[in-house]
Amino acid sequence: MTRLFNTPAAFADEALEGFVAAHRRWVRRVPGGVVRATPTAPGQVAVVIGGGSGHYPAFSGLVGRGLAHGAAVGNVFASPSAQQVHQVAKAAHGGAGVLLTFGNYAGDVLHFGQAEERLNAEGVDCRTVVVTDDISSAPVEESAKRRGVAGDLAVFKTAAAAAEAGLPLDEVVRLAELANARTRSFGIAFSGCTLPGADTPLFTVPEGRMAVGLGIHGEPGLSEAAVPTADEAAELLVSTLLAELPEGVDTPRGLRAGVILNGLGAVKYEELFVVYRRVARLLDEAGVVAVDPEVGELVTSFDMAGVSLTLFWLTEELEPLWTAPADAPAYRKGALGPTVDISSEGPEEQPEQITVPAASEESRAAARTALDALAAVVRTVAEHADELGRIDAVAGDGDHGIGMRRGAEAAYEAGRRAQGLGAGAGTLLCHAADAWADRAGGTSGALWGVILRQVGTALGDADRPDAAAVATGVAAAADGVMRLGKAEVGDKTMVDVLVPLAGALGEAVAEVQPLAAAWDAAATAAEAAAKATAELLPRLGRARPHAEKSLGTPDAGAVSLALIARAVHGVLAAKND
Repeated sequence: MTRLFNTPAAFADEALEGFVAAHRRWVRRVPGGVVRATPTAPGQVAVVIGGGSGHYPAFSGLVGRGLAHGAAVGNVFASPSAQQVHQVAKAAHGGAGVLLTFGNYAGDVLHFGQAEERLNAEGVDCRTVVVTDDISSAPVEESAKRRGVAGDLAVFKTAAAAAEAGLPLDEVVRLAELANARTRSFGIAFSGCTLPGADTPLFTVPEGRMAVGLGIHGEPGLSEAAVPTADEAAELLVSTLLAELPEGVDTPRGLRAGVILNGLGAVKYEELFVVYRRVARLLDEAGVVAVDPEVGELVTSFDMAGVSLTLFWLTEELEPLWTAPADAPAYRKGALGPTVDISSEGPEEQPEQITVPAASEESRAAARTALDALAAVVRTVAEHADELGRIDAVAGDGDHGIGMRRGAEAAYEAGRRAQGLGAGAGTLLCHAADAWADRAGGTSGALWGVILRQVGTALGDADRPDAAAVATGVAAAADGVMRLGKAEVGDKTMVDVLVPLAGALGEAVAEVQPLAAAWDAAATAAEAAAKATAELLPRLGRARPHAEKSLGTPDAGAVSLALIARAVHGVLAAKND
């Protein structure tokens, strides 16, 4: 378990601070993550990677010459926000465009996609390549739905070496996509990982059994089997991967492959070498030539006791990129010339300077109520954070409580600053929305940013907000979340609560009920809808591969939304007394 931490919500930030302090020769801190200590050469494509914390050396440890130009670093098991990705990409940009590449998880796809749109709108040529190497997470005919696991390294290394060679963005993207198409990974685990501050692991495996087909965010395996010997584990890993060859590869015999035997956190190097001894023999017997094999911890999951195998099927143009020199804090290959330490240069994180537009006295009064509501949200989330994490861990990664706590606290602080500057209700909620999305990251962070922004936009700063304006904002929030998250009612997400909440509120307001009474009806509908998600099977997100495991347990995002709805009602009822 993770034993050394101060507070769980600060763990990711403090870990990154310490990482930078220990590796100033390679990296420097920028808002949102880290970039190389040396600037991107003029005319060179910048490769920016990223994802949640908890996977070191992915992602910050892979920043350096011959590897990534920058990494956006999110909270524990949560994607970095679009703002973080944008900031890192701007700091890394050398004038020849930016490639964003990351694992295929809903929050990462959402936030990196938003950052890509923003960068292109600003005139920075930006593309994305999503890694989908985990064969256990979706069948071959749905390979686009597969997760990105340790095969991240093959794609990142290919793209970065291509950029280092001076190739244009189109070619860097093409080669990264080719690398992804020719990379396959498969993993097993003997115990789950434990998040900072948690008392129990995200999943457990019965004594003498192992989880087969696990994820790297503490997601449980798709099936169980008896614990094998090291040789039996190697045979399972190799035979599974050789059974699914990339398109265009008819037989492994005579082919060359980059090989990654990856420890997930608690399987030590000597154990990995014992396994690799048999992996090497099996590949040789199959006629596969292992090229520059990597054995060690490359993409971890805190203290998960597990191992994965990746085969990266090389071509004549991919092999030189796989074997090219690299020099990063956690990955070094070949020899590069000396570097120059410029860690004191570049943008430093500065306190955000905010301004607010003029607002009416009525809207400022409503802003005080909005701030009270945000304070109630903070208290509610803190009270239920552990339980939200437990619910999330049934079929997901267990980080929902941590992410919600970070987001709610950031939203309140941003709202407090805006209120102190005389903001109206609309501006206060919009500042809170940006802070929630940026601080929480992950899918829920982005979606809560949408919710607060849509409500704030509907309230505005000019008039005294009435019940109709609030109902309009909540309805717009439901539409925005469905559009951005691409979820519908029945997918077992927060949408299953947000839509009934918006509907009940709209109906009550249409009946000319006071806002507090209308919100009470909406919160009651939200609570019933959240409870009903226990009987749904997830069709989106990290829980999808573990759909059956989640039956009987409500969705964590749905539960947190219902809790927040009831907390807001408490504030409105008190104001109405």
